[in-house]
This record gives sequence, structure tokens and C-alpha cells, in this order.
Amino acid sequence: MGTSVAKELFGREEELAHLRLFLESIRRDGGVRMVRGEPGVGKSALLDAAADLAVAEGVRVLRANGAEFEADVSYSLLNQLLLPLFTDVQRLPPALRDALIVALGFGPGPAPAALLVCNATLLLLTTAARTKPTLLVVDDVQWIDRPSAVVLGFVARRVPGTPVGVIAASRTGTESFLDRHGLAEVTVEPLSDEAAARLVDARFPAMIGRRRQRLLELAQGNPLALVELPDSLTDSAQPTDVVPLSDRLQAIFATRLADLAEPTRLMLLLATFEGSGDLRTLRGMTDLAHLAPAERAQLVRVDDADGRIVFRHPLIQSAIVAMSTHEERRLAHQAIAAALPGDPERRAWHLVAATAGPDEAVALQLEEAAHVVLRRGDALAAVAALVRAAEMSGTPEDTARRLAQAAYTGVEAGVAGDATTLLADARGMSQDPAGALLAANAAALLMINGDGDVPTAHRLLAGAIEVGAHGWHADNPALDEAMHTLLLLSWFAGSADHWAVFHRNLARLTPAPPDILSVMSRTFPDPVRTGAAAQPDLEALIAALPDEKDLTRIVRTGTAAAQLNRLGEIREHSWRLVRQGREGGAPQWQLSGLMHLCEDDYLTGRWDEVEELAGEGERVAAASGLPFLRWYFLLNQAVIAAGRGRFSEAYDLADEITRWATPRGVASWLSIANLPRTLAAMAEGDFEAAYRYATAISPAGVLAPYVPIATWVMADLVEAALRTGRTAEARAHAEAMRAADVAALSTRMRLVQHGVDALVLGDEAGDRLEQTLTDSASERWLFESSRIRLAFAEKLRRGKELDRARTHLLAARTGFAAMGAEPWLARTIGELRATGDRSAVTEQPPPALTAQELEIAGLAAAGLTNKQIAERLHLSHRTVGAHLYRVFPKLGVSSRAGLRDALNEA
Repeated sequence: MGTSVAKELFGREEELAHLRLFLESIRRDGGVRMVRGEPGVGKSALLDAAADLAVAEGVRVLRANGAEFEADVSYSLLNQLLLPLFTDVQRLPPALRDALIVALGFGPGPAPAALLVCNATLLLLTTAARTKPTLLVVDDVQWIDRPSAVVLGFVARRVPGTPVGVIAASRTGTESFLDRHGLAEVTVEPLSDEAAARLVDARFPAMIGRRRQRLLELAQGNPLALVELPDSLTDSAQPTDVVPLSDRLQAIFATRLADLAEPTRLMLLLATFEGSGDLRTLRGMTDLAHLAPAERAQLVRVDDADGRIVFRHPLIQSAIVAMSTHEERRLAHQAIAAALPGDPERRAWHLVAATAGPDEAVALQLEEAAHVVLRRGDALAAVAALVRAAEMSGTPEDTARRLAQAAYTGVEAGVAGDATTLLADARGMSQDPAGALLAANAAALLMINGDGDVPTAHRLLAGAIEVGAHGWHADNPALDEAMHTLLLLSWFAGSADHWAVFHRNLARLTPAPPDILSVMSRTFPDPVRTGAAAQPDLEALIAALPDEKDLTRIVRTGTAAAQLNRLGEIREHSWRLVRQGREGGAPQWQLSGLMHLCEDDYLTGRWDEVEELAGEGERVAAASGLPFLRWYFLLNQAVIAAGRGRFSEAYDLADEITRWATPRGVASWLSIANLPRTLAAMAEGDFEAAYRYATAISPAGVLAPYVPIATWVMADLVEAALRTGRTAEARAHAEAMRAADVAALSTRMRLVQHGVDALVLGDEAGDRLEQTLTDSASERWLFESSRIRLAFAEKLRRGKELDRARTHLLAARTGFAAMGAEPWLARTIGELRATGDRSAVTEQPPPALTAQELEIAGLAAAGLTNKQIAERLHLSHRTVGAHLYRVFPKLGVSSRAGLRDALNEA
């Protein structure tokens, strides 16, 4: 049996080690340990573990528990403790024997003197311990009867020097009849965050997300609360929520409150519901003099620095609510609402709690609060507010509209939960035009995130929009959201017919489309034709981001910026989206931030980070029920696999995307899947296959409309055409690029345009490319600049311009090495050999640092710790450590001390 209990304890390694040492010591010299801690902190579990360890070591264990209902029964605990030694009692000297038998209730007689009982117990235990070391384990000391406490204290002070040990446990904040003076005490602290998380994961492996986080926050490391609370928690939350307690927890915490006077208890109820504990707010609602008894009972403390009331444990608040009446709770909420005129969100929730039955005025305030919390990224709270507002609504139409809005909000943010049920409820009621539009929007999103197809979802939503009953006012939030969804569906569908429906409805908006929708409609679907003209408006959106509080606008600004290669300018805002998701926010926004970071990282050579973030994105999308977003991250993994020479992986991922997109009518992804195939074929040197894949995206000489991925393979198509003898096709494609003026779209597009021209035109185009390559804006696009240098250098070498070619090849070699683009690096080294560069033959360059390794090494050389580097770069400290582990041998150093000199030499 042994250590079964010990093995089940989490985060108690130090306490268990202490117990083992204590058990070893009592064989020689006895000893006492008083274990103290908050209710539920795990004292009993530690006592159980001590008992198991003792039995495994051949120690006799005598156990007893204090019981509240036996606290007035003399010697009741001593009876429990000594009952296993009843036979040994008979062997005691007569006077001691008789005294103990009477005290334990085993025989009649006059009440014995306390000293006789104490001596009898001590002799009984020390005699028994001569044959087998003995451990007394006493729990709930705060409830033991006075006579037993006297005996236990007497024994505890006299066991040193004998093979008898005593372990007793008592709650902090309580008193008992046991005199603890001079007894060694051990305080059991709450579990660490890490241990609490391990306990939750072991007991409730299916619990994830906000519900798990809320449990950890409420329990504050209390093991009993961690185990008992989950049945009371839900995934949604509202500001006035107080967790209902299980009977066990309520019994523990309610005993601390029973003796408080009513004014003090009502004041604690106000503080519980008010939530912030701000003394200034509470002073406006009640007399703070009532707080003193609660402070003396150690239920709360006042933080003088912050001017706030702090409860010793969150579950005390739950116990306060459990002990209150309905009317007391209603009046408390009413008082708090009146005291919060400047906080409409909290005021609305308190008004809801204070209101019985439907109330349209309160419902409207709560609906407005939902919009506020949604803008800051808390979609779950917004859904909870909308559902409650629907319940408070004054008409069936308002109820249906708010339910549909809740369903749409949930599914759009990736926290769908019971969105299907909410939508069904909304559709089962009479709807106004706004409600019908929200319902259609939610249904379309649910369809594509399930097994539905894109054309059907597009037809459903477009039909709801074109009914026109909602009017065509651009400031209609339901219509604006529906148009954003229609844009997304049109992009997935990928045909001119679907886009024609979108643009027809966009033109109907009066007086004009909203700013972000207007920009997205020009930069996202067909940037080659409409992107350049939208650049001033995009500039204004990006400039406004530092002060932007609405996370949805940040996401959509990123989408508008993507095809014009402006994601680098909003990286910090993308990280903001990722952080809020990692901290329990809506996964939709986290995934959007990850998408934008991955795209920028790929183009700028941060390939290690792409692989890390793409893996995170795939996991989040799968866990959140957002399969349409998972494929972005498979694409990122596929292009990195192609660039790094993992060709089989790249083709397999591309095929997986194709198999998924085909039956769902996602035509855009059928084109996109050809991007990693094109890159893999180019890296392998299979230019015939590369030409075939690139022209499947857009034919030679054409930049297909509504296929923005065509701009990603322009250089590949031209180079592959030249490599396979299709000179006319290469020239036609370069001419199509010039005719469309793709160079005006971004510095990246300018670099690609000039690179293509240098391959198909004369010396003047080559000179222009070299001038472009010296521009710092071009250097940012590490993958394209390295590939263009390589292709141009190959042309120069064929023209016998070896020195000029060698300059570009050396720069390309550095770039490819930094990215870990092995096939391209090998090809570059081969070209260097062909130019007669002896270093490429006689000495291989040392393994180059990737862009991220270089950044981490520089910060480490500057003296930052792994944790500080991780916080700055938004990585885990383990990832930073792994990078440094690879950096040291590359630089030929063995510690951080040599980093600075090694970096300078490199």
C-alpha cells in the first residue's frame, strides 16, 4: 500500500520530503509537528500521506479526527486515538489503568484526575512503542474536546527521546483547546500555479480555455476548491457572477461567517457584488465601520496603499452569497448600479441582477455593453451579455434579433459554443430585418465551419442581403458585418460571378461603404487592378492603429494590408491579437494575428518563427472548431517545407489542402495549393513542373483577376519559362506585370518586377535591379531578394560577368543560410564554384545564424536573460534556450560570455 496517497499529491514534494525525514527521526528521538493551513489546502491529504508512509516503514499509526458535534464530549478524541490499544490498557498499573478506562468510557467510576489520564496515556504509548515505533495522527484539532486536548498537549511535550511521534493538523484562523506553545509548526501553503495546473489537467483533462483559467483563478491554489468547483463553472461569465459552492466548500467557509452581525454581513455582500473592493465606491453605499468585525475575523484585509478590500479567499465571497436572501441580493445590486453611473457595462449587469422579468430599457443597456466588451476582444462575455439581453427583451422581435446577434458573435469569433441552438431559437421567433440578416450571417459561418460548401453559404447570405428590407444604410452594423462575411465567402469561392454579387451590393450602400470595408474591397480581392488606388486610405487605417481599441478593426486592417505587403508595419498589433488569445480571448483574433505574423515572417526570412507560430495556429484552429482557418497554417508549413528541401512534406500538405477544398467549393484554395508545389519544384530544379504549377494559378501573360496568389509566383513563372525554353511566355508575363504596374503596389512587388525585367530584358533592366537591391526597403524581403540575386547571377555568369555575378551570389548565400533554405544554398554554392570562387570549393562557410537566432544572440550578448528575451520576442523561455543551444556551436563559443566577440567577428 505504502505511498499511494503521496503519489497522487501535486506540488507537495517539499512537504513530503520533510515528512519522510520526520518519520525517520521518530524511531530514534520522537517528535511533534503541528500542521496548519487554510481550509481545503490539503492538510488532510498530507496526513494521509504521512500515515501511508509510516505504515510502509513499519510504524504503528493511531489516528483520530476532531469532530464539531463531539467537541463537548469529554475524551471523545482520546477514545478514537487509543481504541486500537485497548488490550494494552489492561496491562497498565491499576491506578493508571482504572483512570484511563473511566476516561475512555469503558468502565464506571468517579471522574479521574486529568494528570492521571495524561500519565496513563503517555505510559501506554511509550510502552507500545518499545515493540513498534508509534505515530499519532490527529486531524481537525480545532474541534477536539478540551480534556483530549489537554492529554494530547501533555503527550506532545514529552515524546522527545521516545519512539513516539505526533502529527496534528489545524486550520489557520481558528483556535482550539490545544496549547500549541513550544510545538514545532509547519504551514501548508496553497499550491503553486504550476502544481494547480497539473492537478486540474490530471483530474479534468477535457477542461480547457476560459473555464479552466477561471477555475485556477478562483481556487487560488486550494486543492479542495480545484476539485470541487468544476461542476459549478460554465464557459461564459458575467461581471456579477459568483460561483455556487458545493456542500463541502460551503460548509467550510460558512462557519467563518456565522458569527458576524447582519450589517457586517450585508456590507461584505455589497463588496462581493461590487467586485473591485474600491473603498471610495463602497463608502458611497454603506458605513465602512461595519467592516471591522470582518477584519478581526481575518475574512478580509484592507490594502491601505490601493484603498481596497481584499478577501482572504474568493470562496468566502461565494459563501456570503449563499447565506444571503433573494431580497438582500436584489437590493445590493440595485445600490451598486446606482453608484456606477460612469461604468455602463458593470451598471447594466447589476441592473439585470436587480430586475425581475423583462425590461427593455435594461436589455438595451446590456446590449450596448456587449458591443463594448466585444470591441476589446472578450467575445465570450459579449455572447453572454447578448443572450441575457435577449431574455430581458420587451418584444419577440428584439429577443430574436439579440439571439441571432449572439450566435453570429460567437461563431465569428471562434467561441461558437451553443451558437447552433441560439440560431435555431432566433429563427423560431418573429424577426425584424436586422435579426434576419444576423441570423443569415451566423448560418453562413456555421455552414462553412461545418460540412457545408462555400457556394451555398454565399447564396444564402447574398439572398438575405439583397432582400433589402434592412435598408442600405452604411452605418447599419448588421449589414456591415454581413458584407464583411460576404467578402470572405466571395474570396473563398474565387470566381468573378461571386465577386460580382459582392460588388453589386457594395455599390448600394449609402452614402458610401464604411472605411475598412471600402479598403478591403480594393486591396484584398484583386490588388493588381484596384490595390494601388486604395493605398492612401490604407495608410490612414494603419496610422490609426496605435490608438485603436476595437480588435475587429485591427484584424480587418491587417487583412486589408496583407496583399500590399504592409504587414510588417502592424506586427506589434498582430502580437497584441495573439497575446489576447493566449490569455483566454477569442481564438478567431488570435488566429488572425498568427496568420499575419506568419506571412510577414515567411517573406522576411524568419522561417523558424513561421514554423513555431504555424504549429500554434493549427492547434488553436483545430481546438476551436475553425477548420477554415486551419488551412492557412498548413500552407505556411508547406511553403517552409518546400523552401527547406522537405519536398515530400510540401507536396503532401498541398495535396491535403486540395482534398479538403475540392468538395467544399473553395476554389481559391485550389489555386493556393499550387504555391508550395511551385516552390518545391523550383527548389528541386524541376522547372517543367514548376511552370505547370505556376500557370495553373494564372496563365503566362495574364495576371488573373480575383487570384491574388498569382502575384506570389510571378517570378517563378518567368524563371521556369526561361529554363524550359518558353522565352515568349516569359516575356509576355513580364509585360503583363509592367502593364499592370505591379511595382506600384509595394516595395516587394517593385523588387519582383525589376528582377523579372532583368531576366528578360537588356542591360538597362539589370542596372535598375542592382540599384533596387541596394535599397534598404528591398533588403527586408530576404527570400525574394536572395532568389532574384541567384537567378540574375546565373544570367551574369552565362554572360561571363563573373565578378558581378559573384557579388550577388555571396549575398544570396548569406540570405539562404540565414533562412535554412538548403536547396537554394546548395544551388548558390554550385554557382559560386562555376564563377571560380575558390572559397566555395576549399572552405564551406560556417553554419549561418537564422534571422531569429541572430536576434536572440544579440539580445543575450547585451545581457538580457532568457526570460527577458522571451518577453520581448513573444516566445517561450524554452524556445529561447533551444535557439541559444544551437547558436553556441555555430559561433564557436561555449557560454554567453563569448557571444559579443563572436558576433562582432561574424
